[in-house]
Amino acid sequence: MYVDLLQQLDTETISFNQTGTRLLGLFMVFVMYGVALGLKPHFFRGVLNRPRSLFIGLVCQWVVLPFFTFLLCAVLHNILSATVAMGLILVAACPGGAVSNFMTSFSKGNTELSVIMNAITTMGAPIFTPINYAIWGGLYVKYFDAAAGSVLRTLQVSPLLVSYTVIIIIGIPILLGLLTVRFAPKVTDRLKEIMRYASIAIFIGIVVMMLSQNFNFFGKYIGIVFVLVLAHNFCGLLIGYVGATIGSVPVKDRRAVTLGVGIQNSGLGLILLFNTNIFPPEIVKGGMVFVTAWWGVWHIISGLLVSGIFRFTSFDSVGLSKRNVKR
Repeated sequence: MYVDLLQQLDTETISFNQTGTRLLGLFMVFVMYGVALGLKPHFFRGVLNRPRSLFIGLVCQWVVLPFFTFLLCAVLHNILSATVAMGLILVAACPGGAVSNFMTSFSKGNTELSVIMNAITTMGAPIFTPINYAIWGGLYVKYFDAAAGSVLRTLQVSPLLVSYTVIIIIGIPILLGLLTVRFAPKVTDRLKEIMRYASIAIFIGIVVMMLSQNFNFFGKYIGIVFVLVLAHNFCGLLIGYVGATIGSVPVKDRRAVTLGVGIQNSGLGLILLFNTNIFPPEIVKGGMVFVTAWWGVWHIISGLLVSGIFRFTSFDSVGLSKRNVKR
């Protein structure tokens, strides 16, 4: 019965347009400028000079998360529809989301590590996203659900899209923020707190906007997919946290890795799904679209919750002092 309900997703359509995508991009430029007001250039050198935390984060992102997503789908294959399972695999194949940079900053984690990790996984998306989707999607089709083969397409991530993300959404606002810190320190002090809570308001607004655009759709099926995305997102956060803990990295780095692995660029997944050169209109993919879209909503909610726990509670605070958490 659960499979039948999930299969109903394939008959539905979801609202998606490039205007909304561009608007979200502008919001993220604003958020990243706020993040940059708390960055310190010499910390970037520290990340690169002591790359263990970065290496652990990249391995968790590119290898461990896709592998465990495949295992999750394998364990649940009897209750998953083909497109929902492949949607989870697609999300895991995407790079980390820029949202994680703000969440790391808000959690008092190593924001410089988060920015570098996000930039590298984004630049690696033209290689790692198609490879991970092909490998783990192919194994799922071969051993668990042959019907999923209809959506096992060859992905092509545009280098222009990657350049836009790295330069426009990450690079330029960070450069402007660092210049503000350098030449207008008094302005920086006044802006930091304002930008922090304005960013939270923006994220809440994004969630409301995404839900309102597809309210009937989400309202009808959210009970079916919510637990799956919750479990998948929890796996990502746990993989980052456990991987960083096993690697004995500093607490601030662990927070960055946790949020970096647990927050995915599901927007890229939607762009790929609505690319008719990759997924022609006749291909049934409603389950993939719904899972990917709900991921985009849920990881903002979970990111705010987890970063809030890190920031306001004693959880994971061993090894931190007032001096080294201040932003």
